Parts: sequence; structure tokens; C-alpha cells
Amino acid sequence: MDALIGTGLIAIGSIGTASFYVPFKKVKQWSWESYWLMQGLAAYLIIPWIFAFITVPEGELMNIFAETAAPTKWLIILFGVLWGIGGLTFGLSVRYLGIGLGQSVALGFTAAFGTLIPPLVAGQNLLASTSGILTVLGVIVCIVGIAVVGYAGYLKEQNLSEEERRKAVKEFALRKGILIAIFAGIMSACMNYGFEAGEPMAEIARQHGTNPLYASNPVLVFILIGGFATNFIYCVFLNIKKGTGREYLSVKPGVLLNNIFFTFLAGLLWFLQFHFYGMGRSQLPAEISIFGWSILMALNISFSNIWGLFLKEWKGTGRRTLIFLLIGIAVLIFSVFVVQF
Repeated sequence: MDALIGTGLIAIGSIGTASFYVPFKKVKQWSWESYWLMQGLAAYLIIPWIFAFITVPEGELMNIFAETAAPTKWLIILFGVLWGIGGLTFGLSVRYLGIGLGQSVALGFTAAFGTLIPPLVAGQNLLASTSGILTVLGVIVCIVGIAVVGYAGYLKEQNLSEEERRKAVKEFALRKGILIAIFAGIMSACMNYGFEAGEPMAEIARQHGTNPLYASNPVLVFILIGGFATNFIYCVFLNIKKGTGREYLSVKPGVLLNNIFFTFLAGLLWFLQFHFYGMGRSQLPAEISIFGWSILMALNISFSNIWGLFLKEWKGTGRRTLIFLLIGIAVLIFSVFVVQF
């Protein structure tokens, strides 16, 4: 029952992250770097602090930070910086491949690296126990599902005319998008490394009376400080290089308020994946908790492709393509439950 509750909480977060790119379609007269920076301001700085203050006992948050060793805090931030590079290029992968295919490739690599590397670094032999074997099997099934979805993306590329590709995803570029998505996926796995490195802080949070469901929220504050630094530097660089920095104040007040609202909504939806991931991970039995990351990624891919279908990114691709896409989604969902058998 705990495993099902944990999976359900992670699924709620997955719905949020699969949906976070949708509000961007309502942003007007801003370039990618402008609305991505504003989304980052909300998702990486403002919202994490709000959630941390709300979910940690009153007056204890700063004590938790003070009692956490400095090397631990810096290591968490470092993984946040590395993850930020992945998150930044993740946005580019969606930009060039669309919500469905872009998230599938990037999150697939994130699932594999983020799940398997931490226990291997810790010296665990995943093949020495039934739960470890099931974890590896679950990751393999997840990767198979990703490969099937990726093949559906290849068929999409073959079936659409250039005009149709541009209509579905304005800047569609398969080769460039795939390379960026692979890099983004590998670097994005550093988010889970940050959670692992932040376990001492989470333990201190629990000692200060924080509900175990929310013990990861203080850790998120430090991970996302690092992530924001990476995104801030790159987006401001583009604002200066392309002369788009004036966009923030050159639009009409109504457009500005519209853009702030939808970028902050995108930031909130994005943040919810890790808030609920932390909650769900705390409910998973210890022997399968390391697979929580793959559960998050598999559900992210499934829900993102459902959004892709809803937004007609796969329109006109043919019945065969859609069959492979649906099979891939089914395999990904099945991978979530492999370790729970």
C-alpha cells in the first residue's frame, strides 16, 4: 500500500511537469530566453522558499540550514548547477522536438543515469538482491519504452512534410534536437544526485519536527539555487546578445501581467514534480526507493506524450506511428509497476 501511495504522489507531480510547457503558449511578444528566465525565477527561487517555509515547522528552516555542514550544502548546490545545465538544454530539446518527443528522449536518459548511478557510487551491488534485480529490470523496461516512443518520433519525422513539421513544432529540428535531448538527459540526472547528497539535510529537517513527507523541501532550496544560477547566466547572455532584454518592459502592461502570470504558472507546475517526488519517495519501501526516480521519469514521459497528442503534435503522422507511440507509453507505465510485483 505504501508503494502505491508513493507512486500516486509521484504521478501527481508528473502531471504537473508534463503540463508545465503548455502555459508558455500563452506568453506574448517575449523570446524564449525571456520567458524561460521568468519561469526560472518562479520555479527555482520564489516557489521553493515558499514551500519550504510552509512545510517546515515555524522558525526551524534557518536552523536546519545552519546545522547542515557547509560541504554538504556546497555539494547540493554543485549538483544543482550541473542539473541546471541539463534543465536549460531540456528546454531547448522541447523547443526543437516538441513536448512529446523532446521530453521522451531527455527524460529517458535522465531515468537511467539518475536511478543507477547513485547506488553504484555508494558501492551497492544491485544484482545481489531481489529488489536490486527488479530495479535494474524496471530501468531496462523503462528504456525499452523510451526506445519505442523514440521510434514513433522517427516515424513522425518520415511521415510529415517539412511544412507539417513546422506547423506542429515551429522550430522542429530532429538531429539537433536529439543531440541536445541526450545531453540534457544525462545532466538532468544530477537532480537525483542532489537529493542523495542532501539526505543529511533532510535528516536534520526530520529531527527538527518536519513531516517526513516534506523533509526534501529544504534540500530543494539549495539544489534550485544552483539551477537558477546556470539558467540566469545563459538567459541574460542571450538577452544581451540578441537585444531581447528590453522585452521585459517594452510590452504593454496587460501583456506584461499576462506573461508574468503564465510563466509563474509554468514554474509552479514544474516545481510540483519535485515537491511530490520528495513526498512519494518518502513513502516507498526502502528496498525500492531508488527506483522512485525512474517512476517519476516514466510517468513524465507518459503524461508529456499524452499532452503531445492533445496538442496535435502527432497529427497527420499515420496510424502505425500512433500505435508505436501508444505501445511505448504502455510499456513505460508498466515499468513503474515492475518493482512492485
